[in-house]
Amino acid sequence: MSKITDLRGLFLHGLKDLYYAEKQSKKTIASMAEKASNSDLKQQLEAHASHSDTHIQRLDKVFEMIGEKAEGVTCEAMDGILKESKHLMEEVEDAETRDAAIVFCAQAIDHYEITRYGSLATFAERLGHEDASNLLGETLGEEEEADERLTLLAKDTLNKAAA
Repeated sequence: MSKITDLRGLFLHGLKDLYYAEKQSKKTIASMAEKASNSDLKQQLEAHASHSDTHIQRLDKVFEMIGEKAEGVTCEAMDGILKESKHLMEEVEDAETRDAAIVFCAQAIDHYEITRYGSLATFAERLGHEDASNLLGETLGEEEEADERLTLLAKDTLNKAAA
């Protein structure tokens, strides 16, 4: 990684980090959907994985808007979250408890992405990239909605079943 000397450099690094994170997390979320036993959870995860394609397309547009090549850089934070998620999926044998673990892991992914989209939307606005800020903000809203749906499902159904 080259030195970051200004907000534009941080913004570009963050975009590359998030581009990688979106692509990697999509695979894990799709795997979680396959392992989910609760049909509502399975459906939410499948929708989330599908939305990742839209999120990646928006990131492609943001790169284009700022005149940069769309490419990712290894995101060690997301790699760690995904490694832990895969480990939990293998370790939890009880289906109801696995569903609770899936939400636990999916929300860790969402929360990482929420922090990044929020910061990047603010950076884009500050740098005068209003259109890019709007696209990033749109994805931020979708990530927050997905997180809220998982929270409600966990509170209302999954955690009770696992207990």
